[in-house]
Amino acid sequence: MEVKNIIFDLGGVILNIDYNLTVDAFKNLGVSNFDALYSQAKQSELFDLMETGKISNNEFRKGIRTLVNIDLTDQQIDDAWNAMLLDLPKSRIELLEKLKNEGYRLFLLSNTNKIHYNAYTKNLNEEHKIVGLEQFFEKSFFSHQINRRKPATETFQYVLDEANLSGVETIFIDDSIQHVLGAREAGINSFHLEGDVETFFNKINSSES
Repeated sequence: MEVKNIIFDLGGVILNIDYNLTVDAFKNLGVSNFDALYSQAKQSELFDLMETGKISNNEFRKGIRTLVNIDLTDQQIDDAWNAMLLDLPKSRIELLEKLKNEGYRLFLLSNTNKIHYNAYTKNLNEEHKIVGLEQFFEKSFFSHQINRRKPATETFQYVLDEANLSGVETIFIDDSIQHVLGAREAGINSFHLEGDVETFFNKINSSES
């Protein structure tokens, strides 16, 4: 069946990120085992609670201090936590605009949190004069706002239901394999992105021509 809808992950697909920068930032603050608490593949419950909007920013910071047993300031925690956030290449903006002009319905589904959301929204405004990522998508689903996160199959079903999408007419692109597998369980055509998303679509276009 013809693909009509595209659901994008955010970090590692649209927005460049590097988890190691946050791990290194916390190590520089004396937290030697942060990578055991948080990584692309797994994370402690505190981060799940933060990403599903079940705790406040201040509760998260307090939880970090408890986890690492170091009296870090709020600013130290925020700066280290946000260290992973990099840039949004202009080519990604151009790709989203191109796909939208070609008639695809575009959606965003991201495991994120309020601290990161505020930081990358501010960066986008400074870098591209963009008010927010939401302008590129018909609807954006942020885990801390919808109180659900990937890779739970129910999260993907929620997106399908809310946006009135058919899984067989939809593709999902994510750089984390566990999320791709969760989306497939929900009947969505899903792809594990291992390079950049521009190359991914160039390959698709080449195969179709």
